Amino acid sequence: MRRLLVLLAFVLLRLPAHAQAGTIFLVDGRGWGHGIGMSQYGARGYAQIGWGYQRILAHYYRQTRLQLVPARPVRVLLAEGKESVRVASSKPFKVVDARGKVRKLKGGRQNVFAKKLAPLRSPLLFVPGAAPLRLDGQAYRGALLVHRRGPTLTIVNKLPLDRYLRGVVPWEMPDDWPREALRAQAVVARSYALATLKPGTLFDLYADTRSQVYGGIEAESPTTNRAIGSTAGKVLFWNGRVATTFYHSTSGGRTVSIEEAWPRAAPVPYLVSVTDPYDTLSKHHRWGPLLMTPAEVGERVGLPRLRDLVVLRGPSGRAVSVQLKGVRSTRSMLSQDFRRALDLRSTWFTVRVLNLDGPLERALADRPVKLRGFVRGLTKVRLEQQVNGGRWTTIRPVKTRPNGRFTVTVSPGRTTSYRLATARAAGGAVTVRLR
Repeated sequence: MRRLLVLLAFVLLRLPAHAQAGTIFLVDGRGWGHGIGMSQYGARGYAQIGWGYQRILAHYYRQTRLQLVPARPVRVLLAEGKESVRVASSKPFKVVDARGKVRKLKGGRQNVFAKKLAPLRSPLLFVPGAAPLRLDGQAYRGALLVHRRGPTLTIVNKLPLDRYLRGVVPWEMPDDWPREALRAQAVVARSYALATLKPGTLFDLYADTRSQVYGGIEAESPTTNRAIGSTAGKVLFWNGRVATTFYHSTSGGRTVSIEEAWPRAAPVPYLVSVTDPYDTLSKHHRWGPLLMTPAEVGERVGLPRLRDLVVLRGPSGRAVSVQLKGVRSTRSMLSQDFRRALDLRSTWFTVRVLNLDGPLERALADRPVKLRGFVRGLTKVRLEQQVNGGRWTTIRPVKTRPNGRFTVTVSPGRTTSYRLATARAAGGAVTVRLR
């Protein structure tokens, strides 16, 4: 056993030492959302300077044209995987099963259980009378379809398209914004809904951000109802088809083409990058910095021994991909996946780096020590020190080479820590211990 311990100690002494590193990532950026199509804050700005909704739409969706379409119903998924639901109305209503069998119901509440649908056959169509229907207390225009899917229920709201928009527009854009911005939002929401219908399935649209946020009657507002009514039936077309009018909150100053935002997507002539000067009205126009250590980022992106991040950009200035550099490996990650992993507001982000590497071994007393590191995207960087847990004080400015790397010589006392700092942030500490 003693011989084994001596051998183990010898092996450990021969292994290369690892330098202590103090690294911090500063992540900041612009915009909120995917950046494709109309920027809602940009539309607000254009409306405030007098643009009409037609001109706003022509700016964000090039080569499209407005066209009237006939009214039609849509089906919105409200809930799924439910064992039971409560359908209610303050006035009499009725239910029709898949065979056309009708039951008249008094005003009040009906409990629907997946296990007790017989003798009625799924799907059940609940049709309102003189008052709207409620699903688990939430009021909706139109009818409710209840499908039995094995042991659970799926509930779908079937209603006219513009009644659906009444529950969408005020939850996608503040209802006190300028009239022309609300009109633009109404046309965009109508177009997007029609372009993304799912015929042949149980429903056409989700009630959340997978389609558009839909809040039923609770969401409705007089201002947005008027915007929907004044643009009734108006939809954007391109090349004979309804345009898929993606939109987002804040562009950061320029929108992005669909193929740059989503590299697997094909180019679309009306979803191109355009300037967005009035997007500055948004508090999300610029955001950050977020301070994160390599360990924190590495845990989220699946690379535990992360050391550095390098952002690769597209024509609009947004990140297209991110190179993740570990101790012994490097891999690439799409910017939208990186954004999702770090919960960033957009893919228009920058990663700035402060890196300081400590010595490989304990320092000798009264001997100078060399510290190395690199800086990316930051200026006026200084080296600070802390002795025996005291206050941080500045030693000197850090002069980097063209590649961002630097070497500084210090003379540490007992238990001295060093870090890099700027006006925006301070990096991690590196402690030099004496033999």
